[in-house]
Amino acid sequence: MHFSIPETEVRSGENGSTYVAFNIHVNSVLHCQVRYSQLLGLHQQIKKEYGNNVAPAFPPKKIFTLTPAEVEQRREQLEKYMQAVRQDPMLGASEVFNSFLRKAQQETQQIPTEEVPLEIYLSKSQKVTVNILTSDQTEDVLEAVASKLDLPDDLAGYFSLFLVREGVDGGLTFVRKLQDFELPYVSVTSLRSLEFHIALRKSYWDTAYDSDVMDNRVGLNLLYTQTVSDIERGWILVNKDQHRQLKSLQEKGSKKEFIRLCQTLKYFGYIQFDPCVTDFPEKGCHAIVSAGNNELNFQVKLPNEQMKEGSFKVTRMRCWRVTSSQVPVANGTASTSPCSSAQCEVKLELAFEYLMSKDRLQWVTITSPQAIMMSICLQSMVDELMVKKSGGSIKKMLRKRPNGSLHRSESQQAVKSPPLLDSPDPDREQIIKLSTKLSSVSLRGTSDVGGGNDFHGNYAFEGIGDDDL
Repeated sequence: MHFSIPETEVRSGENGSTYVAFNIHVNSVLHCQVRYSQLLGLHQQIKKEYGNNVAPAFPPKKIFTLTPAEVEQRREQLEKYMQAVRQDPMLGASEVFNSFLRKAQQETQQIPTEEVPLEIYLSKSQKVTVNILTSDQTEDVLEAVASKLDLPDDLAGYFSLFLVREGVDGGLTFVRKLQDFELPYVSVTSLRSLEFHIALRKSYWDTAYDSDVMDNRVGLNLLYTQTVSDIERGWILVNKDQHRQLKSLQEKGSKKEFIRLCQTLKYFGYIQFDPCVTDFPEKGCHAIVSAGNNELNFQVKLPNEQMKEGSFKVTRMRCWRVTSSQVPVANGTASTSPCSSAQCEVKLELAFEYLMSKDRLQWVTITSPQAIMMSICLQSMVDELMVKKSGGSIKKMLRKRPNGSLHRSESQQAVKSPPLLDSPDPDREQIIKLSTKLSSVSLRGTSDVGGGNDFHGNYAFEGIGDDDL
């Protein structure tokens, strides 16, 4: 998650006094607004809990009123402080830090603690409503959803809550995975748009874990519902023969067989991002990026209109970073004016250093509003691989709170089966009949959906084109 303090505001306090408020953004979206004294209180708590040697440097107090230059300096220092705390494995996951952010988020949005209904989407057409408190954190809400669906606690850890945005065309954009430091109800309502929802989706990448989920009736229904939705939105590629087989399995009610067949299809379990721009293999290329199977998959449209496809394995990424910059915009077009005199948009980029060949590393950059979500996907893939390498398991129990504050409905709601699959998009097969090869990266041939050979090339994205098919 990317923490920043891009701006400050002068606010009115008690007795007509004024103070400087610092706007803390998470993933370029306002999370909370705090005063210097509140952050100082957080710093003192961290020092008390973890010691002076662990706490990052904090900007000192000033006796006199700060000048504009000093306010800007303090903003930069506080931003670095928040980033340092978040990036520390111990401090970033601490309850001291997370509870501070949750309380600040609720106070900023001025949402009182009360019981409310919250809709959680299971697919495009299915949702479940849970009764929660506005002050319930992400784990509380996930626990409430699991209870409402009758999903066992040991399987709830296989799923996560995501903030998603539904487009006018019905497309779905995954904005981010909800974190422990936020309140889901506050996060979604503060956006003040009906386009945003909270969705439940599996949070692992290795399809071997599907068997654990499918052993439970509710888990099977959730995975089945997600799979059908991914097919309908075009995230999983299906040809006509496979479509007929899947529809037959649906009609028979053979959900496990349906999922097992889908596991053999291209892009099963992937998350697809909105169209973006990349500098690979050439600058200014438009691309569709998907995350899954421990890789980022690129479907790239070159400047000469030729389509290419390649995959970058996380095991060959030396490192990656997310950067943000303010881009002035005026009247809907890019402007050279400074941000002070024009509306600014945040430009996000994900860049990773990739081992193209034995002795050649190359940086690849993706410009996308979902750059941070891509980074989160990469990190979760690496985390999962490390857990598996150490012999561990992703199965986990949700923490139980003896003094839990949830007030849930006792009624259970089963996940309904989605409607039968619609006929596949006739234009979709044209997209997938494109085979290329990427140096040092394994590629599946796409001339036949769901199968093919592996290709290995000496040059990035150099392979057969449309004329070779």
